[in-house]
Amino acid sequence: VQLQASGGGLVQPGGSLRLTCATSGVTPDHYATGWFRQAPGKEREGVSCITNDDGMIFYADSVKGRLTISRDNAKNTVYLQMNSLKPEDTAAYYCKASAPLKPIYWGQGTQVTVSS
Repeated sequence: VQLQASGGGLVQPGGSLRLTCATSGVTPDHYATGWFRQAPGKEREGVSCITNDDGMIFYADSVKGRLTISRDNAKNTVYLQMNSLKPEDTAAYYCKASAPLKPIYWGQGTQVTVSS
């Protein structure tokens, strides 16, 4: 099982990025998949997730209206479209896959830096 996160980078405030989490050995529609982030000196926090069975989507209050999670089951990929980025969005972003009675899988982080 492998989760490969990519798409991070340096962007100015108000800019956009799209993060990609490519999965292998895990089919996104069989697992709840989501994005977490961790800024220096802070705990890892949940950003958004999409459930496996009914595709319900959840967002942290701090990102509602600016970030959009989606998945492409045919490509085994989960995306996080990030718009109207703010400096406080700066963090390492991690994707995660989980399912009842299954191990929890994490991808490596991809760094997002929002700065002028």
